[in-house]
Amino acid sequence: MKVTKAKSIKISKETYNRLSEVAGELQIKLKRPVSLDEAIQYLLNLRGKRIIITDLAGCWDMSDKEWTEIKNSLAEAWKRWKTPGNTS
Repeated sequence: MKVTKAKSIKISKETYNRLSEVAGELQIKLKRPVSLDEAIQYLLNLRGKRIIITDLAGCWDMSDKEWTEIKNSLAEAWKRWKTPGNTS
């Protein structure tokens, strides 16, 4: 990234810490060093982006136990499902 003009801004310690966390998460995701400026750019880009369900793919590290519980819960729900006009 080419910086043409640098500006100083004042932020609270809490904001700095949270921004540092974002930068750390980006470093893990991108597997390279990330500056605070890049973290701010990332957050600003997120602001205008609509999140769709497929953006969440792979975000949840589900255990086998969780999968079994979800699958069983869905099976029970489908057993109780009634379509309009079908009261049996």
